[in-house]
Amino acid sequence: MESTIRSVIKMSLPTLVIVLTIVIILRVTRILKSDKSKFVLHEEIFNLLFLAYLVMLFQLVTSQDLPGGGTNLMPFREIMRYPVGSNSFYKQVAGNIVLFIPLGYFATSYANIKGLGTITLVSLLSSLTIESVQHYIGRSFDIDDIILNIVGGIIGFLLYTALNAIRNNMPKFLRDWFLNVISVIILILMGLYIYKIM
Repeated sequence: MESTIRSVIKMSLPTLVIVLTIVIILRVTRILKSDKSKFVLHEEIFNLLFLAYLVMLFQLVTSQDLPGGGTNLMPFREIMRYPVGSNSFYKQVAGNIVLFIPLGYFATSYANIKGLGTITLVSLLSSLTIESVQHYIGRSFDIDDIILNIVGGIIGFLLYTALNAIRNNMPKFLRDWFLNVISVIILILMGLYIYKIM
């Protein structure tokens, strides 16, 4: 699984550098030119992380070096194929769940999602789009991937909801600091991970 992540990051890096640089330049310009634009560290980091996630997700799901093959419309057929704890289980089952945790987290914040039904629908439509595009470009369409992606989206929703509950129960003056610290820690950990695998 780590080799897949490494190859996706390496393939995405040029696009990430260009896109993120342009977005940062435009954002700084807007903040400097506007009286109403306010700089909030965790919101700026959040937006950049969301954009980076989408670029890497695109790279991963459209990558042609992954084996394609057929269509699976029978729920749980592929999931049950992999023994729990095997490399294939981590890559195919756990990997599809982990892949959508950031989407669930970011979507909940971005669209102000309040319920499991909405995040389930957002995850379903997003995953269905990905699987349809993969089928169109010669990769497989797998209903199990959709199921696992929905589980990941729900976990991301629950993670966001839990962190937001912690934040809301803090004294008002600490709330932004809490999210700023978490955002900076995530950014540093991602930077260290990318540095390590490069």
